[in-house]
Amino acid sequence: MTPLNVWDYEALAAERLDAGAHGYYAGGANDELTLRENVDAYRRLQLRPRVLVDVAGCTTATTVLGHELSMPLVVAPVAFQRVAHPDGEVGMARAAAAVGTAMCLSTMSTTAPDEVAKTGVLRFFQLYVFRDDGMTREVVARARDSGYSALFLTVDTPVLGRRERDFRTGFTLPEGILVEALGGGGYTPESAFAQVSSSVSWRDIERLASMSGLPVVVKGVLTHEDALLACEHGAAGIVVSNHGGRQLDGVAATIEALPEVVDAVGGRIEVLVDGGIRRGTDVVKALGLGARAVLAGRAPLWGLAAAGEAGARHVLELLRDEILLALKLVGCVSPADVERDRVAPLP
Repeated sequence: MTPLNVWDYEALAAERLDAGAHGYYAGGANDELTLRENVDAYRRLQLRPRVLVDVAGCTTATTVLGHELSMPLVVAPVAFQRVAHPDGEVGMARAAAAVGTAMCLSTMSTTAPDEVAKTGVLRFFQLYVFRDDGMTREVVARARDSGYSALFLTVDTPVLGRRERDFRTGFTLPEGILVEALGGGGYTPESAFAQVSSSVSWRDIERLASMSGLPVVVKGVLTHEDALLACEHGAAGIVVSNHGGRQLDGVAATIEALPEVVDAVGGRIEVLVDGGIRRGTDVVKALGLGARAVLAGRAPLWGLAAAGEAGARHVLELLRDEILLALKLVGCVSPADVERDRVAPLP
């Protein structure tokens, strides 16, 4: 039977991935409280539809950082995608391009940035700052020269979270799969991330912007205090993110942290959110709470794992169709039309 939603693809992916790979993608930190909360928090929000609105011309189109997208959903950075399927990051990029949205490529990609660029997808580059500044400069230069439109600086990984599923399975990248930025293979998540700096500070936003000539989006903000600092230090945007529940367990679900960050920013820069996106209604709830768009990582990854590029594309098409349906039924003609009064907590 053709999968009907993200949950169907997640079940297929679980059947087709070995235990190590599935645990790496599906797992979170420690007791995985935040991992579950990212999804469950959406269920504690209700949509408040307005009726008798002409939605015949409804569209899912929007812009992110000035770029036109077919929908308010960007493919989030996910490491090691060739472990999920041989199509890897290239297949994911082709899927995103086919539906008219953007992809954010991980520093820990198993495909070179210029190879992904050949797909023509609108692309952002997720950046980890390495201990070796020369490595950071090389990675940034490759992204810039390959036409990536922004750097998404991940700021919630001064050290790697304790992901116990990986310890139980002994997950290691299979032979022949290389991490492009690191120039080698055979990595575990711990050995790969051991090369990431724990000394990144707010000063690095301006430094990286100057180095690259690209806007820098700060990915990993959960509080109004850090949202204000991001604005003060020249960030082009914020992603409200807890790293998919994979870093500090016990922090807020991202959809619950979103309003605090949006209110602090006050419209000065764009705010996006990731974590827990499984349905188009989730996206509309995030829009109502002030997000410009969402990033979805696991959802298209399950499509890739289940059926390669075609599976990733189908997941994105399903989500786009669900967003359109939700917009129409909530009485909004576009993503920009969704206001906070369309969302309420469960009584």
